[in-house]
Amino acid sequence: MGFLSDVVADLKRDLEMNPIDDSALMGRIGSLPPARDFTGALKSGNPAVVAEVKRASPSAGEIAQADAGKQAAVYEAAGAAAVSVLTEPKHFDGAMADLRAVRMATKLPVLRKDFLVHPSQLIQTRAEGADAALLIGACLSESEIAALLITASDLGLAALAEATNGEDLDKILAAGAEIVGVNARDLETLEVDEGNALALLRAVPDDKIAVFESGISTREQVERAVEAGANAVLVGEALMRAADPGAKIKELLGEQT
Repeated sequence: MGFLSDVVADLKRDLEMNPIDDSALMGRIGSLPPARDFTGALKSGNPAVVAEVKRASPSAGEIAQADAGKQAAVYEAAGAAAVSVLTEPKHFDGAMADLRAVRMATKLPVLRKDFLVHPSQLIQTRAEGADAALLIGACLSESEIAALLITASDLGLAALAEATNGEDLDKILAAGAEIVGVNARDLETLEVDEGNALALLRAVPDDKIAVFESGISTREQVERAVEAGANAVLVGEALMRAADPGAKIKELLGEQT
């Protein structure tokens, strides 16, 4: 067992003991405007930057306690294509309140990053105002991924399906994912292997939208990701730690040195 296995086991127990009220959430979804175009946003740059609100992580500890809405507004002004929000509270110090604050503060599409293993969590994700959701291939079977992709589509959510190895990628592609994330961080060991991730990125079919995730802090890394086939990069810790996150985004985009 590693980090991901432990987190998912705890989450499934919690969902069984405290099920999400789907009916109440569906009522809220009915009053929401259409989801913003996350898929289109990922095609908007070379690459597009998905900028993340990430307060802490199990690998880095506390990162920053910035105001989520203000951070997202800075990201948008600097040229980010979308905003990712960590909502997991125990290990990442996240909260749904951060997602709501980001939704109110920016016109960009908002991705919810969490450990999503049940359709009810996707209903919750949309009800809270997210436009896209992360699906982690390492903790889901092919049939589970396929079912969650259908649920997301029915709700109007885009889905970023994430792989860390070839087995994950095979599952995600067989399940029908259109947006494929390649995470350089192994979520069981929490170790980062950029070389492995770049190799996996090259295996993503050209007709998919590819997103490189984790460990990016320099323009050179962005260029390597693009060369390997990335349409977008997802950056969290480097932006949260930056004294000027807007300037850091511009640096990653190659707009300043």
